[in-house]
Amino acid sequence: MNLVKRAREVLDIEADAVKNLKTHLGKSFELAISLLLKTKGRVVVSGMGKTGIIAQKFSATLASTGTPSLFLHTAEAIHGDLGKVTADDLIIILSNSGSTDEMKQILPLMKKIGAKIIALTGNPNSVLAKYSDCVLDVSVKKEACPLGLAPTASTTATLAMADALAVCLLELKGFKEKDFAFFHPGGLLGKRLFLKVSDIMRTGSQNAIVNEEQKISQVLVKITQARSGSAAIIDKKGKLSGIFTDGDLRRHLEADPDLSRRKVKDVMTKNPATVAPEMLAVEALRILREKKIDELPVVDEANKPVGLLDVQDLLRAGLV
Repeated sequence: MNLVKRAREVLDIEADAVKNLKTHLGKSFELAISLLLKTKGRVVVSGMGKTGIIAQKFSATLASTGTPSLFLHTAEAIHGDLGKVTADDLIIILSNSGSTDEMKQILPLMKKIGAKIIALTGNPNSVLAKYSDCVLDVSVKKEACPLGLAPTASTTATLAMADALAVCLLELKGFKEKDFAFFHPGGLLGKRLFLKVSDIMRTGSQNAIVNEEQKISQVLVKITQARSGSAAIIDKKGKLSGIFTDGDLRRHLEADPDLSRRKVKDVMTKNPATVAPEMLAVEALRILREKKIDELPVVDEANKPVGLLDVQDLLRAGLV
């Protein structure tokens, strides 16, 4: 058996199944979107077996893109879970055959509750289709399974149609990147759009601040105590006047063996780049990269140091 050839055949079958869905689109798809937009409650997505797994993914996609949704296993619905459904909800049922025993039992009860029903089915003449307010045809010419039994092309087509609904819906709702990030605070996108410098900067004992009149030996003690790579240098008014880093130490120590006795104001980096506490952490990361530095003093509106942002902090936050 030529495995690569067979795999290509499977991919062709599934790709054709998705491509052929375009011929099924029309007024019914527009109606489905209209029902979704008008829903006052939640979108209850139901299915079982392999299609049930697709239903779970569809429900998760809706929830993460601004449409409250829950998954309802069709078999569990007839054993008590039907109580999760209200008349304000919209039910979307995914079933290739649309005529399972569970379907025949549950559909009359769903209609009695008063919820609208959208069907994604491979059989437009099924029991499910007859009970539904809107039917989306996701039928395929054949499964990729050589026996024609294991759901393969049919589940792929159902997933693609569900994605088409979700994408059109989120666009009509004006769902933006910031909204997506709100529902994904633990993901990288959420961190990029919401994580601020103040959330991860070093403060207190971890933020070394010294007077510009202090000697390098004293500054090094402060840096060591803070376990950082730099110290913010302040003037008599408490405003930032410079920064002294490990890099500054190495550069000056080679030329001046008595560096430890000198005042830090003589060797510090004056007017360093700074960031504000309310700045997005991802923007601070951009500054670090552009200037090829590892630390940034965090200052308030009066230019007084309130924290230190180290590239390691961004690394721990998952931005690097």
